[in-house]
Amino acid sequence: MRILALDLGTSSVRGLVLDAAARPLPDALARRPAEIVIGDDGRATLDGPGYLAALVECLDELAGAGHLHGVELVVASAQWHSVVPLGPGGEPLGPVLTWLDTRPTPPAGLTGPADPGDYHGRTGTWWHRFYWSVRLPWLRERCGPGRIRFAGLVEYVFGVLLDEAVMSVSQASGTGLLDLRTLSWDPEACELAGVRHGELPALAPAAWFGRLRAEYAGRWPELRNARWAPPSGDGAASNVGSGCYDSRRAAVTVGTSAAVRLVQTVPAGAELPPLPDELWRYRVDHGHLVTGTAFSGGGNLYAWARREMRLPEGHELDRALARVPPLGGIPADSRLGGDRPPGLAPAGSGVLSGLGFNTTAVDLLAGLMGALCHQVVAGVAAIESTLDEPVQVVLGGGAVAASEWWRHSFSVALAPRAVHHVRNPEIGAVGAALVAIGRLDGASGLERIVRTDEDESPTATRSARPQYRS
Repeated sequence: MRILALDLGTSSVRGLVLDAAARPLPDALARRPAEIVIGDDGRATLDGPGYLAALVECLDELAGAGHLHGVELVVASAQWHSVVPLGPGGEPLGPVLTWLDTRPTPPAGLTGPADPGDYHGRTGTWWHRFYWSVRLPWLRERCGPGRIRFAGLVEYVFGVLLDEAVMSVSQASGTGLLDLRTLSWDPEACELAGVRHGELPALAPAAWFGRLRAEYAGRWPELRNARWAPPSGDGAASNVGSGCYDSRRAAVTVGTSAAVRLVQTVPAGAELPPLPDELWRYRVDHGHLVTGTAFSGGGNLYAWARREMRLPEGHELDRALARVPPLGGIPADSRLGGDRPPGLAPAGSGVLSGLGFNTTAVDLLAGLMGALCHQVVAGVAAIESTLDEPVQVVLGGGAVAASEWWRHSFSVALAPRAVHHVRNPEIGAVGAALVAIGRLDGASGLERIVRTDEDESPTATRSARPQYRS
């Protein structure tokens, strides 16, 4: 059996083919960039039809190269928290709001949940601009009268491609409208969101699988009989793909943004574990929870600094960073994109301070990267407050994979905890596959599971660690 894994992220659309054990096959990868529109007013949106077209191009590329032969299962790791208003025919009535959009505000006159603590415990979220409880009324006001329904980006895309449009409990948990114990829409959250009949997607049952619509089955005949599994939230999938499938290990994933997350086994209907005020909680699937905290800064800091400060590329930048001590650089606040919940800092809250005539562009980059390290340490400590012993930490994601300095800074900041690094750049896609086949323990997270175009060895990496100036 082959598995087609889709990674539907904020900055790119990816499709890759895995074997039956969820290992990526050589060269079976297609990627297209996703262009997010960022505005000074806090907007951060994607074009839904354009995103769908990029995914179709990826599948066309894989089909043209013969990589879709033998695919029996399609899985997806998809961005949490996005929302798009749809018309009666499923057409977008506006752009897709991503997690990074900070514009939504609560309706005038509403004061939020009757018991914020109980609401947080049930839904794992807060009454916050990040979630559909605030986003739906804000969007409805801008769409005007007429029938409307709401979907996340992956529900819009799958609604076009598949014969049935549903929402997985993993994706639904990221809306902030799901009761995490009963796995049904939470009445109070829906009331705050002003939800009307038929405006929310149907929730996929545990055994749900979709099939391609006839027109797309004709386009990709190799996928005609393939089963499409319910999509996994990208954070949940990344944890599983990092080998962090239980409370022994917390995943620190730095992609476009950054997050700290811990997975626990909690079946539907079971009592939920205590949830600290500063942490969110979502669903991996019907049997597992994921608890954590997230930050708007991540690989986007790295990309912004490299672009705007015209930093060198590749090994030249590595050599320049190697002259800065771990966690060095200038004092910084890395919230260029604002706060993730429960914080309310708007986009544009980043700060670089303590500049002098000897400050270099590399010092600025190092300061921003170090600031995120300190945020992550606080997140790990909050998660550990719910456990009996410290966790091991597994670093993953494309941004830390690209920077040895950043990995070493995380290790220094997180000491004395054991810190590991997953060199597999496809942890989201692999994790989504492992969830779909019921093998959450299928990736140890401490093995070097890599794409075939990567030849760096762990031994060589350790022995070649840069020497940092004191």
